[in-house]
Amino acid sequence: MTQESGELALPTRTPDAVAALLEQLILDGVFRPGQLLPSERRLCDRLGVSRSSLREGLRVLRSKGIIVTRQGRGSVVADLVPGRDDSPLMHLLRDHPRTLYDLLEVRSLLEGESAKLAAERATPTDRVLIQRRYEAMVDYVKDGGAIEVKQLAHLDHAFHLAICQASHNPVLVHTLQTLNDLLLSSVFASVKNLYHRKAPREMINRQHARIYRAIVEGKPQAARRAALEHLAGIGQQLREIEAEDQRLERSAMRQKEWE
Repeated sequence: MTQESGELALPTRTPDAVAALLEQLILDGVFRPGQLLPSERRLCDRLGVSRSSLREGLRVLRSKGIIVTRQGRGSVVADLVPGRDDSPLMHLLRDHPRTLYDLLEVRSLLEGESAKLAAERATPTDRVLIQRRYEAMVDYVKDGGAIEVKQLAHLDHAFHLAICQASHNPVLVHTLQTLNDLLLSSVFASVKNLYHRKAPREMINRQHARIYRAIVEGKPQAARRAALEHLAGIGQQLREIEAEDQRLERSAMRQKEWE
């Protein structure tokens, strides 16, 4: 295969060169954790290498734990950032509600830049995937039926994850994946506490639409600004609800003093 024909080409056909290119494709998100790699024949054709070089290159990746090969099933990209849901840190962060605001700050740092980079770098395929995730989220709430918090949280999270993947920054993508469970829990908290209220619900829907439009229209600064406004708005709404609950609790306590 040649560069003129649009196919990938290697400067050499050594196993190490094959392994290096496959590693780059995994880092770039072309092949993602849990994904089955194409057949050897297809990989050889696509990369322009011999089957022996490919097999040796795959062996290098297996020795590093980057892929896992199962008899009769082929090779699968390994979980590059193994989950540690049982770690002490995870328990501490999950069990203390105040960390929700810390998570929103982290999401602002990461997702604001993700949105900006996605608007700059998204390929047509990326935009289609973002569109699908956005429309799935919108369609779920558009029907007017009962909303299952967990389902909507997963759809919301999938939309933001698709944006991150469109940034084409592998370090950013894998950093977010290490925080996946915590970030999902923050989305769950915002949906659970805000989405049943008319004003916050309309705010969230409006902000999601702004993020989506800015990215598909290729407006980096507008995308970053919309993402930051979205997370700042969620934080503000949650704090207002928290303050309201505290006022109600104090009022109830004062009332009890006179009973």
